[in-house]
Amino acid sequence: MVLGEAPIFRANDSTLHWVDCLSEPSRLYILKIDDSGDAIGEARVLDLEDSVTVVFFRKGKPGYIAAYYQGVCFIDELTGKMDIVKEIIPTSQRDVLRFNDGGIDAKGRFWLAEIDKKAMAFGPNKLPESYGTPRGRLWRFDPDGSLHLVIEKGVVCGNGLGWSPDNKTMYFHDSVAMVVWAYDFDLESGDISNKRLLIDRRSSFGEPDGMVVDTNGNLWIAMFDSNRVMVFSPEARHLKDIIFSARNPACTTWGGKNFDIIYMASGKDRRPNPDPQDEGGHMFRYKPTDAHGKPKHEFAG
Repeated sequence: MVLGEAPIFRANDSTLHWVDCLSEPSRLYILKIDDSGDAIGEARVLDLEDSVTVVFFRKGKPGYIAAYYQGVCFIDELTGKMDIVKEIIPTSQRDVLRFNDGGIDAKGRFWLAEIDKKAMAFGPNKLPESYGTPRGRLWRFDPDGSLHLVIEKGVVCGNGLGWSPDNKTMYFHDSVAMVVWAYDFDLESGDISNKRLLIDRRSSFGEPDGMVVDTNGNLWIAMFDSNRVMVFSPEARHLKDIIFSARNPACTTWGGKNFDIIYMASGKDRRPNPDPQDEGGHMFRYKPTDAHGKPKHEFAG
């Protein structure tokens, strides 16, 4: 893959699903997994009509809900056909904004975050003050079809949405700003409040990308440009690193029949002189000895 993203695991048929959002065309992968967590044969690959960055299953319905370049769509699992549900970013702004990561909360609402492409072009933690406030936003698309603007500006590269096991905290990353934010979360209303800086990588390295939370509330964050998944406690204490042979870890999910395996999608090293030994662009598997998670929530509409 050019940039693997958005892995999700379905237990009832033991399949792992993910996208390559930067391939031409963008592609959706579906891979059968055996009881030990290994692949069975080759993945089924579907070409998509536009770049898709995150997919989730729909509760009681076939196919996926997804964030495509400009908004929300449904995708047919058999054909890859996209049905546009809500165009949010107008075509005239495709050179300025695009969608990136997302999440489904415990009420089945779909959260999706934008990238400010012009701000992102400056590089990680290099946005000059003269640029002003980044234009990226965070949206919530509810099962009843209503759309809500949750964060109206200030996002460079929205990533890594997740929730604590008690659903009282929401986590939201800005990869290019190199920070992880935490918010108080009201599950019933879907409102967020009390924004606070949880993890600050600006004076270190690694861009906080996709993540999952384990049953103890620890955050397993794919750190792009760092060869590692980093594990933090809910209080932001750095617990450990898992090192991979890919420079660009992109996104994680819990999988396996007991949801005790981390699957990690990665991206190729696309620098002018990439490391020839880098194994980015593959899907990786890691089995912790001391942690497990739960399946990602499904969209309730």
